[in-house]
Amino acid sequence: MTFAVETQQLRYQAGKNFALTDVNLRVPVGSIYGFLGPNGAGKTTTIRLLLGLLRAEGGTITVLGESMPAAYVTVLGRVGYVPDRPHVHPSLTVGESMELHAAFYMRWDARWAGELQRQFRLVDDRRVGSLSKGETGKLMMLLALAQQPELLVLDEPTDGLDPVVRRDVLEAVLGYVSDRQASVLISSHLVHELERICDWIGVMDRGDLMAELPMRDFKNGIKRLYVTGAPELVGETPFTILSRAPMNGSAEQWLVRGWEPEMRGHVESIGAVVTDVIDLDLEDGFVELLRSFRDKR
Repeated sequence: MTFAVETQQLRYQAGKNFALTDVNLRVPVGSIYGFLGPNGAGKTTTIRLLLGLLRAEGGTITVLGESMPAAYVTVLGRVGYVPDRPHVHPSLTVGESMELHAAFYMRWDARWAGELQRQFRLVDDRRVGSLSKGETGKLMMLLALAQQPELLVLDEPTDGLDPVVRRDVLEAVLGYVSDRQASVLISSHLVHELERICDWIGVMDRGDLMAELPMRDFKNGIKRLYVTGAPELVGETPFTILSRAPMNGSAEQWLVRGWEPEMRGHVESIGAVVTDVIDLDLEDGFVELLRSFRDKR
């Protein structure tokens, strides 16, 4: 497997109370990678390190096969970036913003930029400062897509936007990926939104990358089990026990990763019985994984 983004042992100290610690992030080429985590988890800091906007204190960063930040001049010409805050000048019009952006990118597709402008209903002579939040979000997405990036990096691109605008923005991303076979790294705390579009998931909290796996494995492999008669020490298991919580009597609730139906036999071999298995959607799995991770710290 080849990677559009890869970090090894990435470290960065951001003040006294926060640090990224040995982050090993891998975004497969051609994937839509959902970068999940609560606000303040370190997602934006990681993205800024990937793009050379911050300098790491340790580890390595490779983007599109090039070492960063050493190759930032060539790499950034191949990356479309929508930051978490607007980066377009409020005194410019929509048309002037497009012209300015086009001047910096040799791969700029003027025809497609015009199509996106019509699709997003962005008026050419409107000042950026007069646009609504949703219109500004659409303009930033247009600027990133029209440069025909090989890698699209989106930092909370739909945060605060209404459902209609969010759908328009995400449909544009999906259409681009389908047409150009690009890779996408999309950061968000809106878990339900990423569930529909991502094929890989990375979960970050407090500067640590807790998990990284295909979306199907995340959704299918994390379960809530109701177990009775389990011993205090269960030894090695073919699945990962993320947490155990006592219930009434001898009953317990287990959160597990890597569960398969045939593993009931292993539980029975230690004298316990699985009375129920509950499937978790992405948001429930994310919350439970986050809770179990914090309990162990």
